[in-house]
Amino acid sequence: MALFNSQPSRIGQSNQAGDTDALFLKVFSGEIITTFEENNVMMPLHRVRTISSGKSAQFPLTGTAGAGYHTPGESLLSTPATLITAGGGSYPATGSDSKYLKKIRHAEKQIFIDDVLVSSVFVADIDEMKNHYDVRSIYSTEIGRALAYAADKALIRTAIIGARKGTDRFGNAETRYLGAQQGTGSTGDNLVQALFNIAQKMDEKNVPSNDRYCILTPAKYYQLVNDTSDAINRDYNDASNGSVASGMIMSVAGIRILKSNHLPTADESASTGGESALFGSTGVKNDVSGTANAGYSGANFTATRGIAFQREGLGTVKLMDLSVESEYVMERMGTLMVAKYAMGHSTLREECLYELIDAAL
Repeated sequence: MALFNSQPSRIGQSNQAGDTDALFLKVFSGEIITTFEENNVMMPLHRVRTISSGKSAQFPLTGTAGAGYHTPGESLLSTPATLITAGGGSYPATGSDSKYLKKIRHAEKQIFIDDVLVSSVFVADIDEMKNHYDVRSIYSTEIGRALAYAADKALIRTAIIGARKGTDRFGNAETRYLGAQQGTGSTGDNLVQALFNIAQKMDEKNVPSNDRYCILTPAKYYQLVNDTSDAINRDYNDASNGSVASGMIMSVAGIRILKSNHLPTADESASTGGESALFGSTGVKNDVSGTANAGYSGANFTATRGIAFQREGLGTVKLMDLSVESEYVMERMGTLMVAKYAMGHSTLREECLYELIDAAL
């Protein structure tokens, strides 16, 4: 196998510059400090479907049925909903369906598999021999985390963009809890009120009351704990709902509260660099934003402070789950390590998705 333009991670080089032996020690001393693992929250909180082949998967969407009181003697199958009386008789109005049979709406959401997302490093033999601690396990963990975090960020962006849509899952226009009404304000109590308003809107849209979640930035999460009295007040809740001492809060209005550093905070509507380039690349096959070549990006997230959603709001299709592989490359005298997955994300029920914003921005 031939590799070109290899760029090995020189583990003896300080900050990717200078002498490649600078960090190697003759005798090991001290502790190796690695980056703390971030919380990856999204994958277990929504619908995930695994397929063995194909480029996409279909998620059926079903509406609700109606009901009506029966008049004795009338047929459930043929009694028309509208009758026209003329000439001493009556006949069905044009296009009049059965009075009792209800039509249930159906639609589908198709989620496509994005291109394979990869993260890789190359470790030279000579560096491994000089080094005083094992790096392969560290590197394999880090490239795996890089992809796990990418999935987390893509799903959160998908939830935000879905929350901003003014249609339901059948494409019908609807007025939902949008814009500045969701502003978190300057206190934790304002945030609590926003969450209660979201819970009310979910109930009004017949969103299931179980599996409701809210993900906040760390700043807003701890503001909720520190500024809010009722949410952790023992007169209203038991001790398990959280406290200032523990720095935790479990739920508000039946919505489970979580925190994450993966909420976007930049304007990605016109940006071409960083995460905007990743989530808006041609490798993304799901047009979540509705903007050409924007993928999971293409929006302004500067006012975003959190999301609230129910499990049915988002869907993921997996063709190839996260895996990490390594191979010794004799020609380059080193080991190539690769992490990869193939999956895609999209919205399923927009009425399950809500964005928490800072109304001042």
